[in-house]
Amino acid sequence: MSNLPFGGPRLHRKKRSSFWLLTVFLGALILVGANAHFVYVAVTSQPDCVPHLKSPAAEKIGEESPFRAAKSAC
Repeated sequence: MSNLPFGGPRLHRKKRSSFWLLTVFLGALILVGANAHFVYVAVTSQPDCVPHLKSPAAEKIGEESPFRAAKSAC
């Protein structure tokens, strides 16, 4: 009989490989879940409007913000 723990080298190797498979699977699951959350937040959120120039002529008037939106939704 063998005096090795865990039923010999074969069983020990099997437990070690299943540990790494489970670790890789959980890491991939976390990665997919985080990316799904990012997509969900990007699709469902509506950012607030920021102060910006409404037209190129407003630049000459002297409004406070120097930014102008390419296509304003506000």
